[in-house]
Amino acid sequence: MTRERATEGAPGPDVLAYYERRARGGVGLIITEGLPPDAAGAFGSTVPRFFGPQRALWRPVVEAVHAQGACIVPQLWHVGAFDPSLIGMGDSANIERLSPSGLAAPGRPLGRAMTDSEIADTLAAFADAAAAARALGFDGVEIHGAHGYLPDQFLWAGTNQRTDAFGGDLVGRTRFATELVRACRRSTAPGFPIVFRFSQWKQLDYAAQLADNPSDLQRLLQPLVDAGVDIFHCSTRRYWEPAFADHGARSLAAWTRHLSGKPVIAVGSASLNNEFKSALGKVRAEIAPQDIDRMAAGLERGDYDLIAMGRALIANPDWVQRVQAGQTDTLQTFTRHMLDTLD
Repeated sequence: MTRERATEGAPGPDVLAYYERRARGGVGLIITEGLPPDAAGAFGSTVPRFFGPQRALWRPVVEAVHAQGACIVPQLWHVGAFDPSLIGMGDSANIERLSPSGLAAPGRPLGRAMTDSEIADTLAAFADAAAAARALGFDGVEIHGAHGYLPDQFLWAGTNQRTDAFGGDLVGRTRFATELVRACRRSTAPGFPIVFRFSQWKQLDYAAQLADNPSDLQRLLQPLVDAGVDIFHCSTRRYWEPAFADHGARSLAAWTRHLSGKPVIAVGSASLNNEFKSALGKVRAEIAPQDIDRMAAGLERGDYDLIAMGRALIANPDWVQRVQAGQTDTLQTFTRHMLDTLD
């Protein structure tokens, strides 16, 4: 979850301590907040950067997390045609927003369409960031291809109106994402994990669908599998809900695992009583102990291999240890003011 606590794009000691606390609290894998691989993909200066001199400052964070026995990967995040003010984030002045077709959402122009050379430059920036992540000691990388950011803008018909090789039908629209994965693979190593995060919903359209049915989802996933994705991170507003009407109770994570044969991460309101994008969800979210049983049942069924948390871990850095000890009654409620500090 983006915390906006960097100084001129640099992660400071408070950022290191924030991640170290979660590792010490029993988290097995930490996925960092979104880190832009280049200036064109960045929000404001309070978001940590993964380019320029700020990149090397992540090494102490990696070392601190490893010292606590956890793994850590950077989430490579290019916002594309997205205005941060739409979600209450800081300004990113003097950046021309680039995207497949100059659209933040259908009927919402922003910036301009990318040229072939700009696409090539972006692929190279991701590859360079992935190589740097490996050199800095990270345990893999995650490509943020969800929520209406750049890779998702290529995947979604609503924002990709290109008629060249990066547009067209559903499979055609996967080309940018698959090229990102291939570029990251070439710049790292065969055994270096690449996670791809995707979602149906967008920041500007919660009802959006990349895939209307399991067959469409298969057509979306297969090119990414072929390109070298090791793990899919399936972002939903509620991780347990059925992905498709009239196709049973399987969640997006369960369908993805079934169709791709790859490990998956499920995410969305885990152990909480509401989802983040509701009006109530941003203000307060209480722990729902019964959901912990549901999470465990999904793991046992093989619906997903890992489960991700944001708000629950902001409120409870030691969530894992408390749950392991059967102390769910001691878990703190998440409240909006917790986002105002980096505890």
